[in-house]
Amino acid sequence: MTTEERLYKLEGIVEGVMATLPERITSLENRMDLLRQELKGDIAGLRQEFKGEMAALRQEFKGEMAALRQELKAEMGSLEGRLGEQMASLRQELKAEMGSLEGRLGEQMASLRQELKAEMGSLEGRLGEQMASLRQELKAEMGSLEGRLGEQMASLRQELKGDMASLRQELKADINTALNRLMLYFSALAVLLALLALWR
Repeated sequence: MTTEERLYKLEGIVEGVMATLPERITSLENRMDLLRQELKGDIAGLRQEFKGEMAALRQEFKGEMAALRQELKAEMGSLEGRLGEQMASLRQELKAEMGSLEGRLGEQMASLRQELKAEMGSLEGRLGEQMASLRQELKAEMGSLEGRLGEQMASLRQELKGDMASLRQELKADINTALNRLMLYFSALAVLLALLALWR
């Protein structure tokens, strides 16, 4: 077979294919349209089913949530009741413990007061004895001090008397000396006056 024959045969095949191609394309387009319609219907049905399922799930969820709320309320009420009972019991125990503690503290405070009173009485007694002893010591010391001061004052008086007597003697001697000097001065003055009278 020559090349021309091959080309002629190929052209015939191509022309045959081209002649049937529009019909095939139209058929494919029709099938595509049908598939689109079917898909639209299926999708719409799925949407409806999904909406129904979601609505059913919402209802179930609402019912379960309502039941759960009721259970929680009941549980919370029961828990509050138990806690209230426990708190009441705890309050009673605390009151009893506080009463017992107050009683023990009262007894201890009373005992402590008695001990303090006894200790204060003993301390007052010891302080009284010490103060009495201190007064006696002070009296004795004051008496001894008065005696020593009296002796010192007497000795001082004697010394002062001696000093005064000595001072009087010294003053007398000084006065006599001064008088003697005055007499000498007067005698000399009289002699001078006599001499002056003679010279005139």
